[in-house]
Amino acid sequence: MPHRFTRVAVAVATLGLLAACGSSGSDPLGSGSTSSSGSTGSASAGGGSIVVGSADFSESQLLAEIYAGALTAKGVNATTKLNIGAREIYLKALQDGSIDVVPEYTGALAYFYDNSFSETDPDKVYSALEGLIPAQFQLLAKSAAEDNDSINVTKETADKYKLSSIADLASVAGDLTLGAPPEFQTRPQGIPGLAKDYGVTFKSFRPLKGQQLVQALKNGQVDAANIFSTDPAIAENGFVTLTDDKRLFGSQNVVPLIVKVKDTPEVTAALDGVSKVLTTATLSDLLKKVDVDKADPATVAKEFHTQAGLA
Repeated sequence: MPHRFTRVAVAVATLGLLAACGSSGSDPLGSGSTSSSGSTGSASAGGGSIVVGSADFSESQLLAEIYAGALTAKGVNATTKLNIGAREIYLKALQDGSIDVVPEYTGALAYFYDNSFSETDPDKVYSALEGLIPAQFQLLAKSAAEDNDSINVTKETADKYKLSSIADLASVAGDLTLGAPPEFQTRPQGIPGLAKDYGVTFKSFRPLKGQQLVQALKNGQVDAANIFSTDPAIAENGFVTLTDDKRLFGSQNVVPLIVKVKDTPEVTAALDGVSKVLTTATLSDLLKKVDVDKADPATVAKEFHTQAGLA
């Protein structure tokens, strides 16, 4: 998965871009190009064609398939070019015409163009981002879906301490252990931010990642955990995500980023239609089918189109 501020810190330190899972291969723009019907395509396939790109992690690939299917349903000749690579690579592909649209995340993209970016309100982030992207690009409507940092507890812990928001932790965190990736301990949006914005200070911290972190929360080795909001493990284990009412973790709404010359009324209607119905819970459920159940992303996308009335 992409990012967000935890992943931004790592990427900026290494490549000056946002890191993502997976490998783009030796020629990131030369493979993985398939349409929802299995054909291949390029940006020069015709004036009415759209090539939907993706980064090299499963959520981005799934979103690209969802976008392509929605476009096809509106009569647009849409193909996909998946697994391109990290943000720096696929944005170059967008600029040079190798692709025409790509799923993005508002806060992370804003940070890419301005590493001092600190706005957190969803609408203000979107408005600011419109002024940061290159003139040849355009944002379409953002969705309610976010893939963001989140603090999670088990249902038992939520019931025991009557927790529904991060703010509710203030009076009990002194007895609890937090698990999170190592960088969460020092970054401004991590432990320091919890203390500053919410007055939340945990008794102890355990640096953990991935499945180790999920298992630690599940087994009671930590009482709260920093897990990305679309991670299927949240729903799979019945974890309770505490609301971030003060937007400590910013806004990371999923949004289509498109080359202006490729944006037509049909394209806008198709992609805005996706954004209108896509929520974090829905995206998490779809991602579970891909990452846990090992279903084909294109198949999962088609099922979503049918259920959401986009087909």
